[in-house]
Amino acid sequence: MSSAHIPARTATKAAAGEAAARPQFTTEPMTLAFDVTVSAVQELGPNFRRITFGGYSLRDFGVHGRTMDLRIKLMIPSLDEDGTQLPLPSFRMENTGWYKEWLAMEPATRGSMRTYTVRQARLDAVYPEIDVDFVMHFDAAGNGGPAANWARTARPGDALAIIGPNNRAAHCVTAEIYSGIEWRPGLAQRVLLAGDETAVPAISAILENLPEYMTGHALLEVPEAGDFLDLRTAADVEITWLARGASIGRSRPHGELLQEAVRSAVPVPGWVGIKSPDAAAGPEPEDVDVDKDILWETPARMDTEAIGATKNPAMPAGAMPFYAWIAGEAGVIKDMRRYLVRDVGIDRKQVAFMGYWRQGKAER
Repeated sequence: MSSAHIPARTATKAAAGEAAARPQFTTEPMTLAFDVTVSAVQELGPNFRRITFGGYSLRDFGVHGRTMDLRIKLMIPSLDEDGTQLPLPSFRMENTGWYKEWLAMEPATRGSMRTYTVRQARLDAVYPEIDVDFVMHFDAAGNGGPAANWARTARPGDALAIIGPNNRAAHCVTAEIYSGIEWRPGLAQRVLLAGDETAVPAISAILENLPEYMTGHALLEVPEAGDFLDLRTAADVEITWLARGASIGRSRPHGELLQEAVRSAVPVPGWVGIKSPDAAAGPEPEDVDVDKDILWETPARMDTEAIGATKNPAMPAGAMPFYAWIAGEAGVIKDMRRYLVRDVGIDRKQVAFMGYWRQGKAER
């Protein structure tokens, strides 16, 4: 019997039944605010301190797959005149305008927001925990940024809020667009990882998760030899630590050793294991004023935005056998970007350039 012959009241009931039978979809926010406390503090070296955060709220934390270089936001609480932590404001992540709301709060009470990497995560434990490695950088007077100052005195039981990925949203079809992970090597089997101390946690986490078939180099510049860490990887990647401190008799400028090592690992012209007739110098990348703008150029952006010319415009990101992940001080990253793209000729869709910070500027 067709619906045209069903009495109106019966048709209404039938429609209601069909609607109830259809699956109901709810929208999950991509990020959530997680209330955590410090579980442990560990000194890794003269300039690194690992802080473990735990909380039952972390049962809802996570991404689809491994965390790799997963970025999170730490909400650093403000202190009153007596040095006591002020309560952090509540964060309603369901509201997409939460960040603007936070910015509109009173600066003295809203706390500070800083970006860090998840070094390790134990989310399936009875009491879930994540590790975050802090670079303990202070000026000659002993002053640091909000995060370093907080980490210097952090003790078990101290409270903090973390803004990170909602694992319920991470298992939906949009999981791959979560913007907190930049490591996307695609089909690459040869890789280059390079960064200063601010990139060490991310590079360390990536190395621990690389498959056996990958080869390449990992170059890490740190303040002094005491900061060298015992890193393990299943991949055939050569790990090189570079100390710019007094252990070599004199201190080298920030980034100088790293740039030298990158030029040695990736010489010109046409290196990268790509057998193509245009394996030579590439186009000059457009200039980025790192004192005003954030240098953040990744293959994902190159595929979705018109950012200059690439050597292989018809080739999607991740389709070539080489991939580089470069992060650290923005001025140094800018110089390496010019070298790798212009001088070596690496396609920009195969390199992630990320200016984590800018020397002489406040943290971002």
